[in-house]
Amino acid sequence: MVRIGITGGIGSGKTYVCQIMERMEIPVYYCDSEAKRLMSESPEIRCSLTGLLGSNVYLPDGSLNKKLLSDYIFADKQHTLQINRIVHPVVKRDFLDFVCKQDKTIRFCALESAILFESGFRDVVDVAVLIDAPWSLRLQRAMLRDAATKEQIEARMRSQMADEDRRRQADFCICNDETEDLEDQVKKLLERL
Repeated sequence: MVRIGITGGIGSGKTYVCQIMERMEIPVYYCDSEAKRLMSESPEIRCSLTGLLGSNVYLPDGSLNKKLLSDYIFADKQHTLQINRIVHPVVKRDFLDFVCKQDKTIRFCALESAILFESGFRDVVDVAVLIDAPWSLRLQRAMLRDAATKEQIEARMRSQMADEDRRRQADFCICNDETEDLEDQVKKLLERL
């Protein structure tokens, strides 16, 4: 089974490409949503977060105290690295379990991650595919999707890996600038793999 890592900046269309793959019956692991689930369910993550931030990191109902966690993360870049060192290894193992549970006749599976290269997830996929789009188009899409201001989205975009760095590290690139059909590009990619 070929494991395809799908990555790209905010507003690039990663999720849309993954939805196309799902329609083609390719199983997709969404790192963001799975990480959120694991932060609530994984005893390993719960223990580490409680050790780092105290018992208040989980609310009385057992759910994650998102405000406390986000305040901690955004207070210092080193805090983000600490949280990532706790969460990323568990997410990586969960993805590998996801792969093992797939039907052995399936030819492809995908992992969607905005931080594929930064997180260390590149080593659990066979190929890295960058979903690329011009900065201005990504900005417009993200502003509409998130109902956020231009300044808010630009700040998020600047905090991510530079597009040039992603391009250098990717094995393949799908251009989502609305000039070529995405489904056709996905089909061509799969034919090459």
